[in-house]
Amino acid sequence: MPETTKETARAVVRKVVEDLEKRLSSRTRATLNGALDRSARVSRPRHQDIDWNRTIRANLKNYLPEYRTVIPERLIGYGRAARGVKKDVILCIDQSGSMAASVVYASVFGAVLASMRSLATRLVVFDTAVVDLTDELDDPVDVLFGTQLGGGTDINRALAYCQSQITRPADTVVVLISDLYEGGIRDEMLGRVAAMKASGVQFVTLLALSDEGAPSYDREHAGALAALGAPAFACTPDLFPDVMAAAIERRQLPIPDGESHR
Repeated sequence: MPETTKETARAVVRKVVEDLEKRLSSRTRATLNGALDRSARVSRPRHQDIDWNRTIRANLKNYLPEYRTVIPERLIGYGRAARGVKKDVILCIDQSGSMAASVVYASVFGAVLASMRSLATRLVVFDTAVVDLTDELDDPVDVLFGTQLGGGTDINRALAYCQSQITRPADTVVVLISDLYEGGIRDEMLGRVAAMKASGVQFVTLLALSDEGAPSYDREHAGALAALGAPAFACTPDLFPDVMAAAIERRQLPIPDGESHR
């Protein structure tokens, strides 16, 4: 692309990206900061940090029927996120042509996640090759221009790279965004997911990250991943912050009815 044409295209893309970030970033940061706070439990919480549901359950033996109340001898609360990195996030994005919208949204979300000091975010895109775009995460426009949609698909190779970057399995969330039409070695791909899960990694498979929902996808591979405890499901941009928050807190993912291979 000639430089003058590229600059014109960059201006158009940047406007779209800025609009997307404005719409998505505030809620994403708020949701994930809350999840990071709640990922640590404390026994001497401040009043505003008390987890009332868990506190009541822990003190049911202290129920006084004459007063119809529970005396909370032991308080359970949410810990406040400490300074420094709390979680590692790896976004692994299939850049085949059918995943174009997912690449756009994932680039924006990647930039938002990278701006959060409590997260260490890595962005990996792949077809039959694997490219680490983490250094471009502060500028989604550079990410989009650095992504070349099309070609084959080698999920196994991409996951091998992601696996090599994991240093804190119990504090790592891997999000694979793909239609799962694998051109690589299927059994190795599934073996890598199983190994990551066994080591403590939270592994999430999104079939799409777009307004329209899931594209066509390989149902056999989706079912195989679900059997490993990595459910594959469609995800709209509005749902993405909740999915990430649930993964960080290690609770059940907010999967839309009828959209998941469990």
